[in-house]
Amino acid sequence: MGTPKRSPEIPDKLFFRIGEVSRIADVPSSVLRFWESEFTHIKPHRTDAGQRVYRRKDVERILTIKQLLYEDKFTIKGARQHLKSKTAPPIAKPQPDVINEIRSELRQIRELLK
Repeated sequence: MGTPKRSPEIPDKLFFRIGEVSRIADVPSSVLRFWESEFTHIKPHRTDAGQRVYRRKDVERILTIKQLLYEDKFTIKGARQHLKSKTAPPIAKPQPDVINEIRSELRQIRELLK
């Protein structure tokens, strides 16, 4: 068994250009551009000149995506679903008594409108 890979060091900056992110993540910039189209979690801003500017949060997400795809062997679809399940808050199912109370109130409103 090999030693677990350490996450690359992200410089203490607010913004990164695509070349910097490419070096940090050790993937070609074309891969980053492709991932932008596949993962809604990556949203670099554009400068007036049209250059991509990534925030630290974007770089962290890119490193997570790289780990899911390259190390954990997820497919793109699987990685997308994994990220969605991690970021989406769980939807609480309403209790039956709450549903009945809402129905009752809606019936009362309907009667008032008649």
